[in-house]
Amino acid sequence: MTGISKSQVSRLCAEIDDKIEAFLNRPLEGDWPYLWLDATYVKVRANGRIVSVAVIVAVAVNSDGRRGLRGVKLVISDAHEGLKAAVARVLARFLAALPRAP
Repeated sequence: MTGISKSQVSRLCAEIDDKIEAFLNRPLEGDWPYLWLDATYVKVRANGRIVSVAVIVAVAVNSDGRRGLRGVKLVISDAHEGLKAAVARVLARFLAALPRAP
């Protein structure tokens, strides 16, 4: 294949959207005692403009030493409060899955 049309890209993205959503919202099962949050900025096209978007990635390590992607969140807002709220949502999801003390 030498090229791909905009409609083909849109169709392919629509086909995987549900799978990505299910992956990012899957239950956090098991013991994941370590969590790392990292962020980077990437340039994306939005409404005909190039804007900087923060990509927050949450990676956890389980008690067997296996790493797993626990979440990805895009933050389009440049405001500090937008980043703070996105990090809080990722942390809340992770913390909600932790076992409760007896």
